[in-house]
Amino acid sequence: MVQLKTPEQVALMREAGRVVAQALETARREAKVGVRLRELDEVAAGVIKSAGARPAFLGYHPPWAGRPYPGVICVSVNDAVVHGVPGNRRLLDGDLVSIDCGAFVEGWCGDAAVSFVVGTADPADTALVEAADNALTRAINAAQPGAQLGDVGHAIGAAARRAGYGLLADHGGHGVGRAMHEDPVVPNEGRPGHGHRLRPGLVIAIEPMLIGDGSDAYVKDTDGWTVRTATGARAAHSEHTVAITEEGPLVLTAL
Repeated sequence: MVQLKTPEQVALMREAGRVVAQALETARREAKVGVRLRELDEVAAGVIKSAGARPAFLGYHPPWAGRPYPGVICVSVNDAVVHGVPGNRRLLDGDLVSIDCGAFVEGWCGDAAVSFVVGTADPADTALVEAADNALTRAINAAQPGAQLGDVGHAIGAAARRAGYGLLADHGGHGVGRAMHEDPVVPNEGRPGHGHRLRPGLVIAIEPMLIGDGSDAYVKDTDGWTVRTATGARAAHSEHTVAITEEGPLVLTAL
């Protein structure tokens, strides 16, 4: 069931979004060659705790997962697209890293992700990250009151396919609110003029997940969480929580 939020509730989600944005920015700043992934998790945990917020990912246990999620952030490296578990792996020069973070403030959630390259960047990785960010921007601009979810999906999918990138199969964005994952499902491909209509008060996470070699296929790691490209290609993930308002889309997870 799709639930619309009041302006007061959206304001609380904006506070959660600021915490998420700060945690992502701090973790990204600390992501240097030689740093362990679990150290980035500890950094993000500290930001969330200092803000008096609660991490959304830690202990999260959807039906398809074999165990509760063990980290505060997801850290996905190179061929890991999403849900990477932050362990003892050290970052290497040229690693493509995606960090996903969620937090609750007074029971309301914010959810966002960012991708970047550590150290010396391969131009192909830079282009992939830029394509994911650009797809997100296009989708946010398409999320106008009165538009439909097909318009949002089309904004992502058309740009990604035109550039030769794949889109992670069976994954997309979602509604956000009292829970991190709510209705509606927000597709990364769609037909303009089709799907759920965007009304003021709707809050959604828009999250393109692009694969560098044009494939959509994926495999699941033995850790029960990490989703990797089936071909070993690199991937990038970009996400914001966005509220639909009378004036247009409002990004809640920007600094």
